[in-house]
Amino acid sequence: MKITAVEPDSPLFGYVRPGYTIKSVNGSSILDSIDFRFKTTVEQISIVFADTKGKEIAFEFEEQYVGDLGLTLDDGKIKVCRNSCIFCFVHQQPKGMRQALYIKDEDYRLSFTHGNFVTLSNTTQEDLDRIIEQRLSPIYVSVHASDDTLRRCMLKNEKLAPIIPTLKYLTQNGITVHTQVVLCPGVNDGIYLEKTIDQLSELCPDVETLAVVPVGLTKYREHLPNLRNYKPDEAAEIIDYIEKRQNKFLEKQGTRFVWASDEFYVEAKRPFPARYTYEEMSQFENGIGMVREFITMFNYRKSKLKSLQSKKRVLFLTGYSAFPFLTEEILPYVKNELNLNLEILPVENQFWGKMVTVSGLLTGQDMLRQARIHQDEFDTVILPPNCINNDDLFLDNLSLKQFTTALNKEVVIGQYNLAETLKEVFN
Repeated sequence: MKITAVEPDSPLFGYVRPGYTIKSVNGSSILDSIDFRFKTTVEQISIVFADTKGKEIAFEFEEQYVGDLGLTLDDGKIKVCRNSCIFCFVHQQPKGMRQALYIKDEDYRLSFTHGNFVTLSNTTQEDLDRIIEQRLSPIYVSVHASDDTLRRCMLKNEKLAPIIPTLKYLTQNGITVHTQVVLCPGVNDGIYLEKTIDQLSELCPDVETLAVVPVGLTKYREHLPNLRNYKPDEAAEIIDYIEKRQNKFLEKQGTRFVWASDEFYVEAKRPFPARYTYEEMSQFENGIGMVREFITMFNYRKSKLKSLQSKKRVLFLTGYSAFPFLTEEILPYVKNELNLNLEILPVENQFWGKMVTVSGLLTGQDMLRQARIHQDEFDTVILPPNCINNDDLFLDNLSLKQFTTALNKEVVIGQYNLAETLKEVFN
């Protein structure tokens, strides 16, 4: 296992360097960084390193070291997905995107460390036993359907092991699981959704949550299975059904257990549930309660904006999904109570198709096109917080620097805390 970085406050700083390898910990080889952390949480540690020439160096810690040893390791290749799901978003992308967007990760380690959803389709018995031994909990599992025949059809994998026994094995051994269903009209909804909810709820509280999210489709679906989006009345029916199930679960189990994603409420034009109904917000990043949290946090902090005085003209770009609640719940207060010059405009997703309406899938070029139309009407543009990665790249590989240079205006990447964003921009 190769070292890629050594923190300055590491007790090993100056003794080992990037490029060195870890040969063993207490006589055992190391699989990855998680395995390293697990095997170094004991009182006596003996670590053998090898420098770039192969010379071995040994270190011993007689007492358990408090905190991280400060080493960053190269975990090598991640486990990739070998399914061909009928709704796979990777298959619905054109060429020229960020390389990471073409990787279909199916790695239980990333599920533990980053909350990535996995199907467990390439997880061996050895992997499952390791999850249990090293308490890699919680993990996030894409179920989609508890009916094994339907699940194999949806994932296009005839060798797929039954999911319920696998979840039982994990949960009976102390692993907490969060699950999701990507719902496709006429495929895994109706009686299949009912069966999935029933069977997963039987594993509650160890299967702690179930998120139901609508299938996401782009215009790049040539030669792919024929799927469609949910219509407003269908989305409303799903909300009604899930909320009915929530009430029963709350009465019997003390938790609502299953939630419909924000996208269903947007499509059905339904008001978002109260903040408390989302309980621990365990699937926030999956779009469960994100809108309600956004609105609640703004209302909680908006009084702190009353001292702002600015004539700056600000344009806030967002997706069509977020546009209605931003203009109805937030914009009137900003304009009428704070007297700030803020305009909010939706951006049509020309890159993936107008059926893709979430801000996290807006490309730099689409947002730049919309901003240029109104270029003389604003001084600063605010972009959604989830539109760029840690390298300041948009999904289409346009950099934030290129975007700013092309627009020749101040560009601010917003926060999920909108009040803090407005404070930063208008101060």
